[in-house]
Amino acid sequence: MDSLNLIGLDNPNRSLDGITITETEYKDEFVDWHYHENPHFTLLTLGNIKQGTRRETYECSPDTLLFHNSQEPHYNVKAAGITRGFQLEIDATWYRKFEVDPHHLPAVARITRPNIRLLFYNIYKESKIFDAGSTLTIDSLLLETFQSMGVEIETSCAGSPRWVRKLDELLHDDPDRPFSLQELSSELGLHWAHLSRAFPKYFHCTFGQYVRKLKVEKSLAMLRGGSQSIAEITFTCGFADQSHFIRCFREFTGITPRAFRQISK
Repeated sequence: MDSLNLIGLDNPNRSLDGITITETEYKDEFVDWHYHENPHFTLLTLGNIKQGTRRETYECSPDTLLFHNSQEPHYNVKAAGITRGFQLEIDATWYRKFEVDPHHLPAVARITRPNIRLLFYNIYKESKIFDAGSTLTIDSLLLETFQSMGVEIETSCAGSPRWVRKLDELLHDDPDRPFSLQELSSELGLHWAHLSRAFPKYFHCTFGQYVRKLKVEKSLAMLRGGSQSIAEITFTCGFADQSHFIRCFREFTGITPRAFRQISK
C-alpha cells in the first residue's frame, strides 16, 4: 500500500502553517489502495468518483464532503469526464499548536450535517478570497469544524433515537418542502411537543435554522457549477424571495450569493 500526499494532477493553492490547501484534478481512472500521511478533507467540486474504504464504499457526486484520518487506506474509481476536488490536509504542526487530538476523530466520515458542511464551505470561500485575515479565519473555522464533529461523535455514541435519522433524511431529501411540525410528527410517530423540545438536543439548532442551512447548502452547488440566475436559484431552493435568500446566505457564509459565484469560478 502506498502513501500519497495528494492524488492526480495537483495545483497547490495555499500552504499555511500546518495546513496545505490544494485543488486537484483526478486524472487516473483507478487509484489503488493508498493512504495519506495526514488527516485530510476532500470536497468534490466536479465530476463523480467511487471511493472504497475498509468499512464501506461511497458514491461521490459534486459537493460530497469526505474526511479521512491519517494513514486510513482507501481507493478511488473515477467516472468518465473531468473530476476535481478541493483538499485540505492538516499536519502535526497544526494539531500540536491548537491541542487537537486527531485520534478522537473518525477514521473515515462522509459528512452530511449542514452545520459542518457550511463551516467547510466557508474555508473553501476563504481560500479563494485569501487576504491578510484568511489564515486566522481558516484556523478558527477548522477548529470549529473539529469541535462540531466531536459533538456529532458524542451524540452518536450516546445513542440517538431512530426518529433522528429518519427526520434528518426527510429534511435532506426535500429541504425546500414547507413541512409543518404536525406533518413531521405524524411521519415520525411522535407527539409534536416532544419533537419540538427534542430537536435542538440532536441537531444543535432550531428547526428553522436547520432548514435554512439545508437550503443555503443546496444553493452553493448551483452557484458554483451552474448557470441559473440568482432568482431561479432562489425559487429552486425554496426561499420566499430573493432578499430572504441573500439574507440567509450572508448569515451562513458572510458574503452574498453573487460574490460566492464570482470567487468560485
